Amino acid sequence: MPGDLKRINKYLSEAGYCSRREADKLIEAGRVTINGEVPEMGTKISSNDTVHVDGNVVQNNKTNFVYLAFNKPIGIVCTTDTRVEKDNIIDFINYPKRIFPIGRLDKPSEGLILLTDDGDIVNKILRASNNHEKEYIVTVDKPISQTFVTRMSQGIYLEELKQRTKKCEVEKLSKFSFRIILTQGLNRQIRRMCDYLNYEVQTLKRVRIMNIELNTPVGEYRELTQDEFKKLSSLLEHSQKNHKPKSIRR
Repeated sequence: MPGDLKRINKYLSEAGYCSRREADKLIEAGRVTINGEVPEMGTKISSNDTVHVDGNVVQNNKTNFVYLAFNKPIGIVCTTDTRVEKDNIIDFINYPKRIFPIGRLDKPSEGLILLTDDGDIVNKILRASNNHEKEYIVTVDKPISQTFVTRMSQGIYLEELKQRTKKCEVEKLSKFSFRIILTQGLNRQIRRMCDYLNYEVQTLKRVRIMNIELNTPVGEYRELTQDEFKKLSSLLEHSQKNHKPKSIRR
């Protein structure tokens, strides 16, 4: 029946194989088959169809999902493509179940990143990412002035991205370090903002994502507590209710 059909990327996401965005990349690369045939983007399937990725069957029978908070070291890349990147996050953690990161934290940076096998929560976080706080501690190469703090907090137009950063919270912590809380996730945003003001980032650590705080040693992970997950789910539900599709930036 038509009501039983779902898009292949949603199926892979709900099965805990990867996020919808990653699924689209797999489909585009021809690594996904439905009943032995390579599908087009947006193809819908029923419960009677058989899905393979790289020749391995994918079954949507997930019940107990994994939610991890990981303190990523510098040098580890947030990718699930273990074939191309030897310093990938998946091999580094070596978790017994297939998991994938929620969003990214670039290679020279360290700190908190969440990983899961729950594709739905990935979609909810990424879809409404512009409403979610992410907190960082940053050190730079020269003394931080009040002008720097003011301009960073008011937003900076990044020519290479053709976009102005949103207003954010910036607090000077010491001569060379500051705290910044973002509610958007542009590519290498903090580094680009600092570079615009002629500052070079020396270290960058993410210490919080929404209500989840970094409290594990570098290179180690932990499971989210029930209270953390309950609060996270509540925040996501609230943001979805207030989400306006026309404001989404892909």
